[in-house]
Amino acid sequence: MQTLTLEQARAQRWDVIVIGTGMGGGLLGRRLAELGQRVLFVEKGPAGHAAERQHLTTTITDPAARLVRGAWPKPAESRLGGVRTRFMGPYGTGVGGSSAYYAGALEIPERHDLDADPARPHPAGGWPVGYDAFRPHFDRAARYLHLNGSPDPLSPEPPPGDLAPPGPLPPGDAALEAQMRATGLHPYRQHMAVRWPQTCRQCFGRKCPWGCKMDGRSAGVVPALETGRAGLVTDCEVLEILDDGTRVTGLRVAQNGQGGGLEAPRYALCAGSLGSPRLLLGSRRRRPEGVANSSGWVGRGLMFHLNEFFLLWPRGGGDQFGRSFSLRDVYSRDGLRFGLVQSLGLEASYGNIVFFMGQIFDQSPLRRFPALRGLVRIPALVASRLFGSASVFVGQMEDFPYPENRVVLNEEDPEILTFEYRFAPELLARRRRFRRELMRRFRGLPRLLVSPQPVLNFGHPVGTLRFGTDPASSVLRPDCRTHDLDNLYVADGSFMPSALGVNPSLTIAANALRVAEIIARTAGRQEETADAP
Repeated sequence: MQTLTLEQARAQRWDVIVIGTGMGGGLLGRRLAELGQRVLFVEKGPAGHAAERQHLTTTITDPAARLVRGAWPKPAESRLGGVRTRFMGPYGTGVGGSSAYYAGALEIPERHDLDADPARPHPAGGWPVGYDAFRPHFDRAARYLHLNGSPDPLSPEPPPGDLAPPGPLPPGDAALEAQMRATGLHPYRQHMAVRWPQTCRQCFGRKCPWGCKMDGRSAGVVPALETGRAGLVTDCEVLEILDDGTRVTGLRVAQNGQGGGLEAPRYALCAGSLGSPRLLLGSRRRRPEGVANSSGWVGRGLMFHLNEFFLLWPRGGGDQFGRSFSLRDVYSRDGLRFGLVQSLGLEASYGNIVFFMGQIFDQSPLRRFPALRGLVRIPALVASRLFGSASVFVGQMEDFPYPENRVVLNEEDPEILTFEYRFAPELLARRRRFRRELMRRFRGLPRLLVSPQPVLNFGHPVGTLRFGTDPASSVLRPDCRTHDLDNLYVADGSFMPSALGVNPSLTIAANALRVAEIIARTAGRQEETADAP
């Protein structure tokens, strides 16, 4: 993958500078390049190597070592219920961003996730751009990402794009599928971004060296560069967004310690739902509250998913499991919004139980005593002996956009991704109902809930630069331009005014394609005006 030095990038003319190369930035830049725009990707992390296969490590803490591996160099800081905890978060940096590591599950939301529905009160009153307007972009995103799987039997909508047939079922999953259907459940093959599902080597949760798993790099940046209309600057941090009050005038950047600036007519911020508000809040040259923040909503409305982990045992089946199923049997009930259930492709092994119990510890009252974290290995060892041949599933419950849950700028070190969060009473009450529904709907199978405390999915942050029609209660317009700055767009998960009940990646990708087409049309109109006599 050929990259540019900062000086080489400065010597060329660009139509759009894209900050970040994750799912949003990668697909936005690809579509812009396909539409004839000259695109410069600016990425904080390294280009990486095609043969990489590593996980997002949580054990390496040295910033330089983390950065060279494509992980965010500094810890994240959660202020959860007022208690501060620092941890190595599931955030990538480098070409592909976090999407290079993600598990590849891309599920389309339901119509009521975007549109106001009297039967299910919408947490944001409905999106300013509805399901029908998003639908063609879901379909294009599904094609770009080579989505495979099977149709959802509970959905009245067709599946996105042209789903390729999924890969073969492992023995344990084949047994579970038959037993779930016999008890009245409606499993379908999970929608996965995999180019060759029949020969996929299951690089879920780590980088894929074979070009099989599709992400911001393989489905976005690489095809964009192949058009000849895109360039890439890596190891280049955007330090500040500069503006004149109505437009962005440039970026202050640094590559390998060398400072400089970059300019273009238009800019797209795609640094992630924690990173994008961090950059806006930290650009304080003209105003102390940061740029694009006249509403005070930059960073606010932070949402995650609540993970409910549970185990299922197949009766008389095998003990090999994959990322095979999704189910929407508990997606919503009695007007309450819950969410998707998915298999995680994990056996209840010692290592996997240590990982999940570590997540639970980090969000429990015991997080005040980090030295105790290592003790989770003891119950994990016991549990692994008891729970052999069980498959790990997760129910991911939708979060709602509370203004007090927000990204803040860490005054000690701006590279520390920092957020404040409190569990709303409504959320906890809905969680209790969700747990009861999970146990009720899966009662035909041996099952066990394993999340005694509410567990936030820190890998699914969204909503921190929400789009809307009212400049007083949103940061972005419906076209994802900021209300304050005419030439600054945002195309990552931060645009979402509600969290949905599904993984956010397909929606991020679809919105990025939508925004790319808006930018290209706007650029075309401006060029026609400039050329007019």
